[in-house]
Amino acid sequence: MEMSVEIVAHAPAFAMVAETVVDIAAREALLDRAMGPMRRKKSSEKLRRGRRPSEGLAFVARDTSGGVAGTVRLWDVRLGEGGPAALLLGPLAVDPSLKNAGIGSALMRHAIAEAARLGHAAILLVGDAPYYGRFGFSADKTGRLAMPGPYERHRLLALELVDGALDGVHGTLKASGRKLSVPAEVQRAG
Repeated sequence: MEMSVEIVAHAPAFAMVAETVVDIAAREALLDRAMGPMRRKKSSEKLRRGRRPSEGLAFVARDTSGGVAGTVRLWDVRLGEGGPAALLLGPLAVDPSLKNAGIGSALMRHAIAEAARLGHAAILLVGDAPYYGRFGFSADKTGRLAMPGPYERHRLLALELVDGALDGVHGTLKASGRKLSVPAEVQRAG
């Protein structure tokens, strides 16, 4: 009697969950490892500084031991002076030791689905079109929009969650989210 044995490699399991206060130190350490010290100098950071993420739109990917393996947050912005509301996604980061495990894609799908479920009309980000294009992001409707500070125009991408939400928008993105009301140490961590 011949017996065959099939070996199946199991990918580690990750859960996409709401970020909590307990995650702050782990998230910041992950962002430092994944993005380096210059991450705080980016134009997107100007829109996040001193603000809280959009209500219900800050997520971490937890591994089976409860550790933070990835993070993504979305922020409330206005599209130009007095323009419509939208979300700014970022940063999206995955622990460098876990790249290509599908964590970033899972976080993106989760964040987009939650933003749509909560009734948001559009999401913008600054990133690589080949990566974010697979989630529906493009520069097609961002030509008349700008980030505060330096950025590469072709990397300003958007996804409409409601058809036509970005029709005719113009101007510089402005922070519009809830302000932090906590000590400076925590603000630097956020």
